[in-house]
Amino acid sequence: MTQTRTELTDPTTAAPPRPAGPPAASGTRRPATRWERIGLAVLLAGTAVAYLWNITVNGMGNQFYAAAAQAGSRSWKALLFGSLDSANFITVDKPPVSQWVMGLSGQIFGFGSASMLIPQALMAVASVALLHGAVGRVSGRGAGLLAGAALALTPVAALMFRFNNPDAVMVLLMTAGAYAAVRSLERASARWIALAGAALGFAFLAKMLEGLMVMPALVVAFAVAAPAPVRARLVRLLGALAAFLVSSGWFVLLTLVWPASSRPYLAGSTDDNFMNLVLGYNGFARVLGRNHPGGGAGGPGPGQGAVVPPNGQAAHDVAAGSAAHGGGFGGFGGQTQGLGRLFTGEFGFEIGWLVPAALLAMVLVVASRWRAPRTDLVRAGAIVFGGWLVVDGLVLSYMSGTIHPYYCLSLAPAVAGMFAIGVHEMWTRRTTWFGRSGLAGILLAAGVWSFWILGRNADWMPALRWVILAVSVVSAATVLAPRVGRDGRLGTVAVVVGIVAALSGSGAYAIATLGQPHTGGGPTVGPAAAHRSGGPGGAFGEGESDPQLDSMLATTDTTWSAAVDRSSTAAGLELSSDTAVMAIGGFTGSDPTPTLAEFVDYVRNGQVTYYLVQNRAQDGGDRSPGGQDATAQSGQQSQAGQQARAGRGAAPGGRESAHKDIADWVAAHFTPITVGSTTVYDLSGYRG
Repeated sequence: MTQTRTELTDPTTAAPPRPAGPPAASGTRRPATRWERIGLAVLLAGTAVAYLWNITVNGMGNQFYAAAAQAGSRSWKALLFGSLDSANFITVDKPPVSQWVMGLSGQIFGFGSASMLIPQALMAVASVALLHGAVGRVSGRGAGLLAGAALALTPVAALMFRFNNPDAVMVLLMTAGAYAAVRSLERASARWIALAGAALGFAFLAKMLEGLMVMPALVVAFAVAAPAPVRARLVRLLGALAAFLVSSGWFVLLTLVWPASSRPYLAGSTDDNFMNLVLGYNGFARVLGRNHPGGGAGGPGPGQGAVVPPNGQAAHDVAAGSAAHGGGFGGFGGQTQGLGRLFTGEFGFEIGWLVPAALLAMVLVVASRWRAPRTDLVRAGAIVFGGWLVVDGLVLSYMSGTIHPYYCLSLAPAVAGMFAIGVHEMWTRRTTWFGRSGLAGILLAAGVWSFWILGRNADWMPALRWVILAVSVVSAATVLAPRVGRDGRLGTVAVVVGIVAALSGSGAYAIATLGQPHTGGGPTVGPAAAHRSGGPGGAFGEGESDPQLDSMLATTDTTWSAAVDRSSTAAGLELSSDTAVMAIGGFTGSDPTPTLAEFVDYVRNGQVTYYLVQNRAQDGGDRSPGGQDATAQSGQQSQAGQQARAGRGAAPGGRESAHKDIADWVAAHFTPITVGSTTVYDLSGYRG
C-alpha cells in the first residue's frame, strides 16, 4: 500500500508505521513533545558552545576580509560598499553582506577578533535551527534533529562558521531560503515562497552566483508539489522572482547611480560595474576558468615566483606546493576536476563523509514516493535537498577556475537534510524489505565511506575507523533482519547505533577542527598533523608584521598611509598599522585602478605618504626576517633600490604587474630606503 505523508517519529520514540492523509497545514502540526523540545535545546546549545569555544584562537582569520570588517567598523560608506580600507579606495572582490554583519558588530562592540568571529559562529546556530525546522516539516522533528546534528558535525561547517569568509552568511541565507520554500509547500503560500526569493537575493549579495545554487531545486519543488493550480503556482513563482530581484537589485542599482568618483572601486570588475563582477570575475570566469590566476592547477607558492607580502597572504593568493592529508596536489587541497572532486583531496575531508549516503537517500526517497500524490511533502523535500545537492555538487565538481575546498560549505545543509530525510523515510517503511534494505544501505554507505576517508589519514586515531566499520556492518545486518519490522525496540537500537557510527567520522574530524587555529586564505579541516606544511592555517599561512614599518605608517596623517600592490598585502598592513592603505590593482593586482595620472594626483595632493615594494628574498624563497633601520647607509639603500626595481610590480607566477607604470614613476622620482624586507619610498612633499 502506498503511503503519503506520515506523522513522523524519531527512532528513539518510534511506533510501527501507519498510513496517513495528505500533508497537514502548519497550524495542525502535532505539538512538539517534551523530549523533542529538550533535544532541540541541547542541539542548539551544544552547537553554540562548540563553535564559540576559544574562537579567538583564529585571530584575524583571513586578513583580506578582516581588513574590510575593520574598515566597516570605522566608516559607514566602507560598511555599505564592503571597502577594503576605511578611506574607500577599493572594495573586496565580493558583495558586502558578510562585511555588513562583521563591520556592524565592530561598530557596536569595537573591532577585534571576537566581535568579528562571534557573529559567524552564531550563524551556525541559526543554520542548524533552520535546517531542523525545514526537515522537521518534511519528515518530523526527530529527522530535523538528525539533520541539524549532521550539519553541526560536518568538518567544513566547524571550520567556516568560525572564520570570517563570506561563506557563513551565504549558507545561512541559502538555508533560510530552503526553510521558507518548505513552508510555502504546505499551502502554496505566496508569502513564504516570496521570502525564499528574498533570502536568496541577500545570499547573492553575500557571494553572488554561488548563493543561488539552491534556487533551481526550490523552483522545481514549488512548481511540482505546491497544492495550487498550475497558473497560481507560476504566478507565485513570479512573485518570488520579484522578491529576489528587489532584495538583490537595490544594491546593484545603488552602485550604478552612486557617482563612481565618490565611492570605492568595485574590485574584480574591469570597468567598475557590479554586473561585470557578477558575470565575469565572480561568475562564468570562475566556473569556466577564464581570467582567473591559478585556475584549477593552483598558483605558485613562496619561492615559486611569488612576491611574499609582509603580513601573510589572503584568499587565493598562492597555492600550497604540498598536499594535505597525504593526498596529491591538483589545485587547492589536492583536488582534481570531475565527479571525484567531492570525495578526494581536501574536499573529501571537508564534506565527503555523508555525500554517498545522501545521494543514495535521494534515490530511495524518490523511488518510495513515486506513486504518491503530486503534493507529497516528503518527495518535495527530496527535491529541495536532493536537487540542491546535485546542482551545487556538479557545479563544484566541474569548476575550472579558482576553487577552494571550503566552497563546499554550500553543500553541507543539503547533505545533512537529505541524509536525515532518507533515514526517516526508510525507517517508516521498515516492515518491507525495501525499507529495511534501503535503511541498511544508507547507514552502511555512511559508515564504509567514513572508514575509507579516515584511512587516508590512518595515523590519526587508527582504531576509530575500524570501530565505525564494524559497528556499521553489524547495525546494517541487524536492520536487514525481518524481526526489525515487528520489534520496534530492536530496530530503534540498531538504527540509533548505526546513526552514531555514521556521524562519528565526520564528528571526530569536526571536533579536531574546532581545536586548531585557522588563519590565512586556505584553512583546512582536521587534526594538526593533517595540515599542510604551512602550519595550522593551511596553505596560506599568516606571516609576522614588521613593527618598524607599522610604526612608520601609524605616524602618518594622510588619507592613505601607504600604497602597495595587491589587496592582500594592503590588508595585512592595515591591520598591523591601524591605518588605511591603498591597494593598487585590487586583489589580483590587475584591476585598472588607479591610473598613473590618478596616482600622481593623489601624491601631489598629499593623500598618500609612502609607496611600498615587497622584495623577493635573495634565495628566491621566504622574505628576510626582522627589520632594518630606516637610516640604512647609502650603499644598502642602493642595493634595496636595485631589489625594488627587479621585483617591483611582480605578480604571482612571474607575470608583470598591470601597474608597472606606477612603480617606474615612483622609482624615477623618489629615493628608496629599506625597512626589513620592504623597500619604502617617501612620497611626501611632491608638487610636480
